This record gives sequence, C-alpha cells and structure tokens, in this order.
Amino acid sequence: MAITMESIKTLRAMTGAGLADVKKALTEADGDMDRAKEILRERGQAIAAKRSDRETANGCVLTKSENGFSAIIALKCETDFVANGADYIKLTQEILDAAVAAKAKSIDEINNLTLANGQTVAAAVVERSGVTGEKMELDGYSYLEGENVSVYNHMKKNTLCTMVQTNKAAEEQAHVVAMQVAAMKPVALSEADVDPKIIEEEKKVAAEKTKQEQVQKAIDNALKKAGINPAHVDSEDHMESNMAKGWITAEDVAKAKEIIASVPATVNIPEQMLAGIVNGRVKKFYKESCLLNQEFIQDSKMSVADYLKAADKDLTVVAFKRFSLQAD
Repeated sequence: MAITMESIKTLRAMTGAGLADVKKALTEADGDMDRAKEILRERGQAIAAKRSDRETANGCVLTKSENGFSAIIALKCETDFVANGADYIKLTQEILDAAVAAKAKSIDEINNLTLANGQTVAAAVVERSGVTGEKMELDGYSYLEGENVSVYNHMKKNTLCTMVQTNKAAEEQAHVVAMQVAAMKPVALSEADVDPKIIEEEKKVAAEKTKQEQVQKAIDNALKKAGINPAHVDSEDHMESNMAKGWITAEDVAKAKEIIASVPATVNIPEQMLAGIVNGRVKKFYKESCLLNQEFIQDSKMSVADYLKAADKDLTVVAFKRFSLQAD
C-alpha cells in the first residue's frame, strides 16, 4: 500500500509521533494505518519495559481551573530536552484538560480517560515513550474542588505549579499567595493542620540539637580557658592542617583532645529551660512551615494571614496544593 503525505499527516495527528517515527511505522506496516499505530504502541511498551528502572527527574508540570474543579499534574520523563518539546507539553495539557473535565480524583482514573484522538491516557503516554525513547509516567496529581481557586505556573517554566483556594472571591490576593506557596514551600495551612507526629519529631530533634549545642558550648568554654581557639581543633583534619600552618602546636592538640574527652557526652539542662528552648523552636517551625504563619514575601513585617486580613478581615486561605519537579 502506498504511503502518502496525507497518511503521514493523519498518523502524526492521531499519535503525536515524530515524522521519522511515523514514516518508519507506516513503512513497516506497508501503509496500514491501524498496524502502524500498533507498531508505535508496541515500541513504546518495549521502551517503557526496558527503561523501567530509569529515573524520571524531568517533565512537564501544568495546572488548570475550570467549572469548580482545579488540578495539577506532571508528566515526567528522563531529560529536560524531551520535557520542553512542544508535542510533550501538548500531551500534558491534553491529559490535564481531560482530568479537569472528568473531575478525576486519582492517576488511575486519569489513565483510563479517553483523549480526543480516541486513545486512553495510558496508551498515549506509552506511545509518546516510544516516540522519545524515554521512560514516562504521570505523577504529582492533586486537585481542589470548589470556587475561588487561583492556579499558578511558576515563571511559566512548567516545573513548579501551585493552587490556592480562598474562602471568598479574592483573585488578586489568592494569586499573590499562590506565588508565596511556590517560593516558601509551606507544609501545612496552619498550626492545626500539621500532623502531630511531625511536631513530636520536631520536638525530639529540637531537644537533641539543644543538648548537643550545650555540650559544644561547654567544650568551647573549656578550650578558651586553656588558651586554645575552638575553631582550630574542631576536627582531626583541622588539627593536622593548623599544626602544619603553625597556628597550633602538638601540645595544643594533645591538650584539646584531653579537654574534649573530659566533657561529658550530655550536659544537665534544667527541664524548664529545655522545654522553653524546644517550644521556641517549634514556634519557629510553625512560622516557617505553616502558610498562614509565614512571613509575607512582599512585606516581612506581616504574616500571610495579616496580608489577607488587610484586604478583608474575613478573608483566609482554606486549601493549597504545590508540586515541583525539583527536590525541595
């Protein structure tokens, strides 16, 4: 069967595959359109299986809000070269459009949705994998239901997206807070929304860090009394290099080691003092990690909650979502 330019254009439109891949598939299929589609699909499956252990650290992240439903989705791949391709971004957008239209609640549900070309999302992703030669997978899907949602694609680079929902219409404020979420990476909306297990872990870490700091403080004070600069003997490597530079003597090193060994591994700290320090660090965690408690990025003299109340005393954020391809 003759392979025409029209058949090539048709198969490209149906699959999104590159010109060379389409021509090759049609040639192998002797011009049979259905068989050519199957060849492209099989190639994608083979590549997906072969590269199943590869890391998908790049990709395209997009967000959309429509008809009371908002979502973020990432179509991940291996390289930014593929992720930045127009066809790849187009496929990600088509998947997101389908997810929002169907008000999908999970990636499994999305994979079974049908795109405009008649393919399921799962089949389209496998086929695109065959075109690019890279492993691909959907990831980072999250959604918000209801009105008053502002969506934000950070710098329009398709690598970090956020969504912020307010309790009443406030597009300007919601958009600004969506940028805040992108920049400041909150883990919870407010103190009440933080998992108690996280706080318990923060308290343990804070208590241990405080005890270590008190031990180090005792060591430093003892070294200073002995006329030794603590910075010169804070590690074996520093001791060796500083002796070589003539900054300390072998006697200084021996004395420093004796002092360090003589300071107990733990220092007694009054329980009330320890509790106060730990609570202070937990408060710092809340301020840094809870969206409404965070310093407002446009004015550090106020919190995000203060910024919202300045616009409307009843205005607040009721939900937010964030997804980034970068490890935060």
